[in-house]
Amino acid sequence: MDSVELLLHPVRLRIVQAFLGDRTLTTSGLNAELGDVPPGSLYRHVARLVAADVLEVVAERRIRGTVERTYRLRQAAAQITPDRLATMSTEEHRRAFMAYIAGVMADFDRYLDRDEIDYVRDGVGYRMAGMWLDDTEFTDFLADLYGVLAPRLANEPAPGRTRRILRTIHLPDDAAVESESG
Repeated sequence: MDSVELLLHPVRLRIVQAFLGDRTLTTSGLNAELGDVPPGSLYRHVARLVAADVLEVVAERRIRGTVERTYRLRQAAAQITPDRLATMSTEEHRRAFMAYIAGVMADFDRYLDRDEIDYVRDGVGYRMAGMWLDDTEFTDFLADLYGVLAPRLANEPAPGRTRRILRTIHLPDDAAVESESG
C-alpha cells in the first residue's frame, strides 16, 4: 500500500498521532485513548501499520493466554517522503490536506468535549501571521524554528509534563504575489 493511502486514513492518522512524542502503547492503551473507534477496526489498522513498519513491537508479555504487545512509532516511516510528496497529484495533495485539517478539527472537538477546559492554563491557541520573507529568509526562519523545536521534541515523558501537539501550515499568499506583480 502506498504511504499516502496508508497514512491518510482518518483512523490510522489518529493512531499515528497517539504515538507522537516517542510514546509506547499497547492496543488496550490505544483503545482507551481512541474509545470512539471500534476495537476490531482499531486492531486491523494497528496490524496494517505494523505490516508497513510504521509501528514496531517493542515488548511482549503474556496475559491470560494471549500476548499483549507494546508498540512504538517509527517516526521516519510515518512520514510522506519528499520524493513521494513531489510526485503526488493535486487531488492527492487535496486529500492529504483535508485529512490534516480534519485531524485538527477532531482534536479541537475532543478538547472542547472535556469536562474542564481552560484555554490559558492549557496553552490552547490558534493564530495567523503574515511575514514578508524572500526565499533565503524563509529558509532561515524554518531553520530557526527547527532549532527551537528540536530539543523539545527530544523531551521524554516525565511528571508535570503534558504532551502538546503543535501543527504548522506554511503557505505563500497568492494575493500578496499578485499585488506585487500588478
